[in-house]
Amino acid sequence: MITFPPEDLSPSLLEYIVKHQELIARLQDRIEVLKNEIIRLKKLNPKPNIKPNTKPPDDSGSDDGRQCRDTFASLKKTCRQHGLSFWDYLTDRLNGTGSFPRLEDVIEYASCWLPCGQCRGY
Repeated sequence: MITFPPEDLSPSLLEYIVKHQELIARLQDRIEVLKNEIIRLKKLNPKPNIKPNTKPPDDSGSDDGRQCRDTFASLKKTCRQHGLSFWDYLTDRLNGTGSFPRLEDVIEYASCWLPCGQCRGY
């Protein structure tokens, strides 16, 4: 691969050049393998057969069902924002044990720490 007369080079420089030419040759082989892999991947179907979403669209079902879902989603988000377990809170409310504070009390307490200084909203 050396195109100029190697007699003019020192042995260490010649060894360095030969080593790097071998490295370049190996890298070119790897590039060729990657190019072939890219060609193979381009031939594949761009949209693989993925299981369709089984969740019903939002517009299906009754208005009562949609309102119920939205209410539970809001309740779950509020519990998460205040560090409460949604399922424990819901179980407590349904059983009436009272081990969890009511959400309105938690929200009112949290509002006391707002920068506006308002403790009660009503």
